[in-house]
Amino acid sequence: MVSPTTMAAIRTSGAAPNAEYLLTAEGIRKEFPGVVALDDVQFRLKRGTVHALMGENGAGKSTLMKILAGIYTPDKGDIRLKGQAIRLDSPLDALENGIAMIHQELNLMPFMTVAENIWIRREPKNRFGFVDHAEMRRLTADLFARLKIAIDPETQVRDLSVANRQMVEIAKAVSYESDVLIMDEPTSALTEREVAHLFEIIRDLRRQGIGIVYITHKMNELFEIADEFSVFRDGKYIGTHASTDVTRDDIIRMMVGREITQMFPKEDVPIGDVVLSVENLTLDGVFHDVSFEVRAGEILGVAGLVGSGRSNVAETLFGVTPASSGTIRIHGKPTVIDSPNTAIRNRMAFLTEDRKETGCLLILDILDNMQVAVLQDKFVRNGFVSEKELMRVCEDMSRRLRVKTPNMHERIENLSGGNQQKVLIGRWLLTDPRILILDEPTRGIDVGAKAEIHRLVTELARNGVAVIMISSEMPEVLGMSDRIMVMHEGHVTGFLDRSEATQIKVMELAAQ
Repeated sequence: MVSPTTMAAIRTSGAAPNAEYLLTAEGIRKEFPGVVALDDVQFRLKRGTVHALMGENGAGKSTLMKILAGIYTPDKGDIRLKGQAIRLDSPLDALENGIAMIHQELNLMPFMTVAENIWIRREPKNRFGFVDHAEMRRLTADLFARLKIAIDPETQVRDLSVANRQMVEIAKAVSYESDVLIMDEPTSALTEREVAHLFEIIRDLRRQGIGIVYITHKMNELFEIADEFSVFRDGKYIGTHASTDVTRDDIIRMMVGREITQMFPKEDVPIGDVVLSVENLTLDGVFHDVSFEVRAGEILGVAGLVGSGRSNVAETLFGVTPASSGTIRIHGKPTVIDSPNTAIRNRMAFLTEDRKETGCLLILDILDNMQVAVLQDKFVRNGFVSEKELMRVCEDMSRRLRVKTPNMHERIENLSGGNQQKVLIGRWLLTDPRILILDEPTRGIDVGAKAEIHRLVTELARNGVAVIMISSEMPEVLGMSDRIMVMHEGHVTGFLDRSEATQIKVMELAAQ
């Protein structure tokens, strides 16, 4: 196994002396079928700095980073590392040149141990040529000690929380002793304490002279951790500024090319009768005696720390994991929800928190993904699907939600995360739900798309839909909810009306 120190020395030997920038990309262009993802963009990273990359979903941020990580090859443009021109034809090329990327969608091997995941393809060998597992455990333990990560190297990845998997991905990238570290939405699944820990790691790496590219939609993170930022919009480079030179509103204006005057367009709408009533709902070993009700036109926010059971309650309401006990009433009638099909027949809809794993059918196109929930109902006549009518309503929904795509036959895996989320929302709106469960509806979504989704939720409430909205973002919960239900370790710890809810009160209930 080539040691990280040796690898770093190999990379450094070809560096141009006194290169002003650690990494530069100039005149980069990348086209996909029907879409110009990047149009003559540039990017420059200084050594020992954190450079945030900002832009709406589909702006081209992740595409550029995948080019720098060797996943995509640019159609035009030049990439230079420490002043020397380089060509990156694969992720391995990037790693060998000292560029590592932590992807938003984690790519660990679930049935392998943490240590095996970190050192895959670089396993230390004993004198007989076999993998030296003891040495691999030691290297992992030393790496974790350096990063202050408390995870057993022998644990299988499938047994880790999403947050701990994220930490393993970070440790794996750091293990390459890279000069450039690209982080794509690294805090999307982390608690505030874990985010603080990650920022400690980033500051330590910055002190070591590593250049960090940080992609995020969270403005507070930009001002806390980034030295400068670059903005992309619609595949074009807009500008680069020091983070101390601009305000939050300046960044938003650059990102969307327009003013966003109201992030949370909550309206006071008439609250009707109880649509959904839940009494003592229990899923053994997960949550217990959960009781609440939601009325027509009401938005019930659900808050709580990671592990509070919020998502589990949503899945049980929708029949993904049927309840062990308890009562669900819809319009006052006791209803057994034993499967998603039963939930859909009762005009319920559920937007899952993990669009990649449990939401999108990645190998299918937009049309297939949007129509899947209504194929057995509205658009079937005498056993045949009315394809023209279905295409028309799906295209109308796509336009309504402003999905950026050349056509409905584009594979959904080629869309940005925000546009994938819009397709999933469209899927459920086609069912004309009266009860809408949204689990982290704006996770990984840019500020412009967030405002669009918030306006849509407000419109649905105005039309009498009962909305349950689970969110880890406190401003979203406070800004959009009529009432807030707070959970802690599988129990409901309290309810707050909109007029009395504050971040402090929510956190007090969430941390009981």
